[in-house]
Amino acid sequence: MLATIRHHAHQAASAPPLVVAHGLYGSARNWNVIARRLADRREVIAVDMRNHGQSPRMPSQGYPEMAADLAQVIGSLGGQADLLGHSMGGKAAMHLALTEPGLIRRLVVADIAPVAYDHDQSRHARAMRALDLAGLTTRAEADRRLSETVEDPGLRAFFLQSLDLRAEGGPRWRLNLEVLETEMPRIVGWPGTEGRFDGPALFLTGADSSYVRPEHRDLIRALFPKARFAKIPGAGHWLHADAPRAFEETVRVFLDA
Repeated sequence: MLATIRHHAHQAASAPPLVVAHGLYGSARNWNVIARRLADRREVIAVDMRNHGQSPRMPSQGYPEMAADLAQVIGSLGGQADLLGHSMGGKAAMHLALTEPGLIRRLVVADIAPVAYDHDQSRHARAMRALDLAGLTTRAEADRRLSETVEDPGLRAFFLQSLDLRAEGGPRWRLNLEVLETEMPRIVGWPGTEGRFDGPALFLTGADSSYVRPEHRDLIRALFPKARFAKIPGAGHWLHADAPRAFEETVRVFLDA
């Protein structure tokens, strides 16, 4: 089963558990602060998706497989939960909602649509694989070396959260970069999943992001008839990092409605 970080409710749980599925190159640890804050009256379980963090290394990274992983986690929680997924995690969450809708009470999809995208994120996997790990002892030095291939300091900081400098045998990535690069067409794609989720669904986007466009809304409504749409001002694709308090409050209001 997927590795998880469980954030127990601050008081007696009065709401269903919330499962959080991160995006590509992310991890459950990236969501620690938000997960703790959302755990005010419910248990929050952040997962490491397959081939990320401490979860099993697998030969594939398709949405049917990722959805099956999430279903197993929800099954271990009693068989129903609220589900929040960002980017790649959002596509996995949508696939699960469409194929096994009984597992999900409420769905939050953060800045992604059920469509194939034409961007390619494999260059980042190549940049991380190419990083010289020999003799690395500090994150500052890792950042300096990675800056030779990744110009954006924000992206470098995000990627380096998955670099384990204290691993036995020397620094290593907590990512199965070879598989993620090979499976990139499936990750940025969409399998054309059929089905319908009749439960409440929130499609939450960054106002400065172009991942969920107006022309996607008809398709979203066909698959998720109760879909609601909201935007976070001043936020881009990583809306939970750009505006965490606004993101938390919007999610909390929706889940508690």
